[in-house]
Amino acid sequence: MTLDVYLSVFTLMLISLGINMLALVTRIPYTVLLVFAGAFLVPLSDIDAFSFVTSFQLTPELLFFIFLPILIFESAYNINIRNIEENKFVISVLAVLGLLISTFFIGYVGQWALHLIGFEIPLLVTLLFGAAISATDPVAVLSLFKEYGAPHRLTLIFEGESLFNDGTAFAIFLVFLDIMLYGFHGSTTIMQGFFSFFTMIFGGILFGLFMGLLFSKMIEWVKGHEHLEITLTLLVAHFTFLLTELASEKLVIHGHHIHLSSIIATLVSSLVMGNFGRYKMSSGVEEYMEKFWGYFAFLANSLVFLLMGLLFTQLSVSLDLTLMPILMMMLVVAIARAVSIYFSIGLVNRIKSEESIPANWQHLLAWGSLRGSLAVIMVLLIPDELSLPHWKYDFSIKEFIIAITIGSIYFTLLVKATTIGRVIRWLKIDALLPHEKMGYYKSKALVYLTMIERLKTLFEQHEINKLQYEALITEYQKLYQRACKKCQSETQDSSHVIENLLRIYTLALQKRELKEIFRRDEITEGIYKKNMLILETQTEHVEQDRPKLHSLNAYFETWLGRIGNVFRRFLHLSSQESDSKELYLYYRTQFKLINKVLDELAEMKNSPLIEFFDDPKALANVTKIYLKLKEINIKEMHKELQSNKELLDEMNEQSAKALLRITQADTIRDLSEHEIISNKLYVLLSNEMNDPKLADGGIDI
Repeated sequence: MTLDVYLSVFTLMLISLGINMLALVTRIPYTVLLVFAGAFLVPLSDIDAFSFVTSFQLTPELLFFIFLPILIFESAYNINIRNIEENKFVISVLAVLGLLISTFFIGYVGQWALHLIGFEIPLLVTLLFGAAISATDPVAVLSLFKEYGAPHRLTLIFEGESLFNDGTAFAIFLVFLDIMLYGFHGSTTIMQGFFSFFTMIFGGILFGLFMGLLFSKMIEWVKGHEHLEITLTLLVAHFTFLLTELASEKLVIHGHHIHLSSIIATLVSSLVMGNFGRYKMSSGVEEYMEKFWGYFAFLANSLVFLLMGLLFTQLSVSLDLTLMPILMMMLVVAIARAVSIYFSIGLVNRIKSEESIPANWQHLLAWGSLRGSLAVIMVLLIPDELSLPHWKYDFSIKEFIIAITIGSIYFTLLVKATTIGRVIRWLKIDALLPHEKMGYYKSKALVYLTMIERLKTLFEQHEINKLQYEALITEYQKLYQRACKKCQSETQDSSHVIENLLRIYTLALQKRELKEIFRRDEITEGIYKKNMLILETQTEHVEQDRPKLHSLNAYFETWLGRIGNVFRRFLHLSSQESDSKELYLYYRTQFKLINKVLDELAEMKNSPLIEFFDDPKALANVTKIYLKLKEINIKEMHKELQSNKELLDEMNEQSAKALLRITQADTIRDLSEHEIISNKLYVLLSNEMNDPKLADGGIDI
């Protein structure tokens, strides 16, 4: 039997691989195909040779303690807290108020709608279903948003809502489940429900913050030991989740059980790890982490969606009996989503604390709300024996909720997921911005020009004959000229647009150089994050064609950054001397980045990129901006040096030592990668160079 389970798991992984390849060919959302495939597992298992396929099945424990932390960590790890903070109001309103509206709308309207078709379902059952189904699943939607070019802010709002409403949904789900299990006792139950809801949310935030900071510090302690770093990142999600559950069982204050939300705690710890812990990792580990967790999330989602289809086909409740309730609740859930979106965002736009959200974005948010793994996890946690005094049906409450939940998930996957692309185009959300439109035609022109140059080389090297050369060169010259004409006719104020394109390019150049400086340990984590934050803010301003930032110091701290500063002041980790060093390093880093850009701009005339940035006025304007920034930066550096004259020599020495360490490690690694030295020698030399005691002595040969 155990062998069958193992064989089932690996077969399902193989099936998911094939489905992924099929999704790439057919362009049908991957999750949709997975659910379909899951439905076919039952007839497949009826064949003796494949009877093992259904041996591995979803259990509440497997979903809750293994898959869920993986899915939460992978999503939250890649979220930028600064972007969350800039849109915190709309995300909070959607994740809390919007979810509560959806839950109670589904509960009350769903009960009324089921009554119309002859089903007398208790209100608590429809409320429990409303809490489970109201949490949105970003997996399929986000991939489609990226594919069709939805605006970055819209994608972020949807992803932020999906992440944070998971915790809200689970908290209110548990409140309703407790009422069903232990009964309703008037105002006492209501007060206990509110108390549990808020302790789950805020207790989860505090515990998650503590775990995230603790594991970030532990990663800093083991930096350089890659296997330990990876292991700690693997542990942070599951340890946070499990310890939160343990605390919820054991924590009692004045006779009251204090419940903490394991989902919220894991979400917050993952955000901390993604925004702070990742900068304490070795550069190789930090680059590897996204792929590492992306694979685990892919595997978890594949198994959940595959087995979801299997779960639906194995329900003991008759489909003939539940078909009408399923269809009715599909409609109610769709309407509830629209009501919650339009009401919540209408409130946000009226208050005007953040940039307004346009109507076409609201329409897409209302339509593009898929449901997925979390809803299945929640309904599977319902006890099999759960019942209510007025429940009169042969099937159980759990079976009924599973049926309408999976039916609703099927609807969102089969109808909504497959039409999101058309809805995005219909709402014109994928319309190109001016710099994107010019970039489109400029890219085509550059590609055709490169191909023309390659054709000339091929002809000169006698790899194609004269007839072939003339035919191909004529074709690509026509395509090149057509792209150039389109670029001129489609773009207004081309000099301004090219200037924006060039500024985006120079900012990207600075980001790459900044990462390399940080990799060489020339700057601290704080300076790296501050400079990166400035560059990202500038990039967003340029992409949205907003007013230019007149200073590189347009720095906006995140709430976690402010908490860190409070801790540093409290622990006296910051002094005037260290602040002076930090400020000098900050300006010196900017100086290096600006010089890198100016060197690139000076060489632009001899680069193939001149075809892309072929406007002398734009090139002159951007060069002027960076020359002015360089002048300001030099003044600030001199000001710091005058206040501490010994600073320069000390900082230069530290920078040189850091650079030498990186050069040493890179040289040894290059020798190993080119197989000039064996792996044994690579390990030996690395250990010697890293250990001062061994560096002078070496070994006897």
